[in-house]
Amino acid sequence: MATDNQSKVLGVVVFARHGDRQGFYQDPDTYTASATAITPLGEQQEFQLGSLLRSIYLNASAPTYIQGIADSDSLFQQNQVVVRADAGGEGGVIFDSAVALVQGLWPATPKSSTQLANGTNVTSPLGGYQYIPIESVEPNEDVSLEGFTSCNTFDDHTEAFYNSSAFQQKNSQVSQFLQDLKPYMDGRPVTLENMWNIFDYMNVQSIHNATFANSLPPTYLAQARDLANWHEYNVFSDTASTGIGNIAFRTMVPSVVTAIQRIANSSDPLKLHYSAIAYKPFLSLFNMTGVVADGALPPTIVNYAAAVVLEVRQPSSSSEPVLRFTFKNGTDDSTFRTYSMSFPGWDGSADTDVPISTFINAFQPTAVNTTLDWCHVCGQTQARGCAALLGAATSAPAVAHYDRISPVGAGFLGAGLTVAVFGAAFAVLLFLGYLTFGKSKGAVSRARIAKHGHLELQSAANSVTKESV
Repeated sequence: MATDNQSKVLGVVVFARHGDRQGFYQDPDTYTASATAITPLGEQQEFQLGSLLRSIYLNASAPTYIQGIADSDSLFQQNQVVVRADAGGEGGVIFDSAVALVQGLWPATPKSSTQLANGTNVTSPLGGYQYIPIESVEPNEDVSLEGFTSCNTFDDHTEAFYNSSAFQQKNSQVSQFLQDLKPYMDGRPVTLENMWNIFDYMNVQSIHNATFANSLPPTYLAQARDLANWHEYNVFSDTASTGIGNIAFRTMVPSVVTAIQRIANSSDPLKLHYSAIAYKPFLSLFNMTGVVADGALPPTIVNYAAAVVLEVRQPSSSSEPVLRFTFKNGTDDSTFRTYSMSFPGWDGSADTDVPISTFINAFQPTAVNTTLDWCHVCGQTQARGCAALLGAATSAPAVAHYDRISPVGAGFLGAGLTVAVFGAAFAVLLFLGYLTFGKSKGAVSRARIAKHGHLELQSAANSVTKESV
């Protein structure tokens, strides 16, 4: 496969899974989850990933140095970077992972200092700590990083998978193994439907509980991982790009496309766009980009601190920038590897680098662009403000369509609504907390999904920033 080794990196779009954490439970039917907490190991994993990204993309002497970005000898430049973190079911784990990763990307430096009028030099705390703004993305207000929860049609998709002949056949094949696992599960339900929770419990205990790790038969964890991989890939993928099984990445598409377009625009300062996420969007991303189609990359749950980097590159032989897919599966991999994408309009056989127009033309039709779109796609009429949005939409029958807008504005209705209706809807949205993508807040609130799917917001004092467009 041809690859232009002379192309220059204009910028990157990064997706990274959180680091090691304590165990937690997620409902196998709805994927609502209980909160958990990051561990020191997880913080180290994320810091190491950030340090590696720094050496690859911020080192001015590296061949993959991002053209024009403040290099590793310079201070962080806020207008060049967007950082977003899912604040959903796993509580603060993903946000804390983002904090650790950006510490590796932009570590403390004595250059983070200032001279006062009286001649005194003051350095930032912790030896020159650089404070990187991170946007906390609350699923109750912004569906872009967790579009799969509270999504009725996705729940139907999951239930259909559990009722499928393939699932029943697999269940029959592994029934003895599941029976053998029961003594190690501390009373947890040992069913194929609950396979992710079974594997996660075994994985967490194998890392942090020496007694469990020493008592578990050698092949059991690997067998459970294989079953969890099969289970989760079938849940978070679909035969069509626009299928509801891909909802975990489809809601991310607007911000991804916007980031690619901004990076490719020489007049825009954006160079690095980073989304801190759970494992689910990776599975939909793998499915939609076809990187698992040829078997080079298996359809598996990514490891802690795994990362995909979409490099926006300027080829030496073409005026149009291209996109390159690279992936590193956590600490198991020492470096990023390039994978060929394959999707409608691009078969990936001739080149690993995809013209960005080809990528955008293929992925824009799959995007869930607004909260109102999400309400329709997910068959949701109440959660996340859908009642107000759908009510406002139906009260303006003369409007033929809604304009597709940027991720920052997504969730607001199109400009074609009448002034009176828009005013009423806006007042409701104010009350509900601005149901938008990329919402800016003065403080981070971490969403805790309660037992019946309601969200309780707890505020914290971490700073956030608004994604500019």
